[in-house]
Amino acid sequence: MTPELWKSSGKHLLEKTADGWLKITPDYLRAYYTRPEIHPVEESCANEHSLFEALMSDPERAVGQGELDAIADNDARENYRIILGFRDFLLEAGTIEAAYLGMMKQANIQVPPVFIDQMVHLVLHNILEGTKDPMRARAGELFFRDQNVSVGEGMMMLADEEIVSMHAETGGLGGLGQLLVESNTPMPSIDLDVLDEDNKQLYWERSDRFDTVLDLRFAQPGLDALARVIESWVSHFLRVETRIQPMQSIKDEHWSWHVGLDIEASRILNALYEGRDVSLEEMNRILALFKLEFRNPDDAAPAMRHKPVYLGLAMNGNNRVKMKPQNLLINLPLNVES
Repeated sequence: MTPELWKSSGKHLLEKTADGWLKITPDYLRAYYTRPEIHPVEESCANEHSLFEALMSDPERAVGQGELDAIADNDARENYRIILGFRDFLLEAGTIEAAYLGMMKQANIQVPPVFIDQMVHLVLHNILEGTKDPMRARAGELFFRDQNVSVGEGMMMLADEEIVSMHAETGGLGGLGQLLVESNTPMPSIDLDVLDEDNKQLYWERSDRFDTVLDLRFAQPGLDALARVIESWVSHFLRVETRIQPMQSIKDEHWSWHVGLDIEASRILNALYEGRDVSLEEMNRILALFKLEFRNPDDAAPAMRHKPVYLGLAMNGNNRVKMKPQNLLINLPLNVES
């Protein structure tokens, strides 16, 4: 039996196209209309209620400027404008993947960051559906959820930033925990489980809780799992097969190309490539290095055939990781004629 992954992604609302991408459906659009920013409340005006009901009946319905102007609440009017602009962009693209690629190429698309993370969540669910390796599923979380990093004494542990913050604020006890914090009442500490070869199957029953920890040290299964997810991400979007190998350092006199998987890694790798000084503190922010090779050399730009591309992942000064998976889609040296 194949384990169930990420019910919260909303993938069940979409359909697969013949080439394996996720087709936009009316039910998927309805899910956006029922978000709290859009769903009318008792105090909402009659025009807002009417527009909401019309969109729930026909999610692809055209909405004129006059209908938006008729909404009394300024915030609600702006929220509808954003949602409908996003909807029209999705419908024009046809699939989640095409829309995501389109947003990476058009700087004028106004999309809330949370919507982009939700799209990545969906795509990763599509890519990883059917996997039996919980390490890959946990590594996939890095693509759409910020991570908190614990380092030192041989450790390199990544835990979900939202979950870590929640535990810090409430001890993992929700509203009760908040009350205890406010009353200075001691709370029990809650340890998040670090996935390893012995306990990794527990991930499946908790995949939507995002409360497991990934060990990203070199030669550990978590790092190899991240490499395999990156391979799948590139293959799914670009139809290019790669071989990705974790590395401890870059020792290449002919270093020709690199891609940072986040803002900090891009900055550090750029500095190293250009021969600028990088402090030890900055170097210690690098969490992972990879060597990417194209399985078919003709998929690479002519100048990069038979040459590796180096990838880096780093944390910022606050021990946070915010991965930018789009960098893998827009910054690889591909052969545009293939």
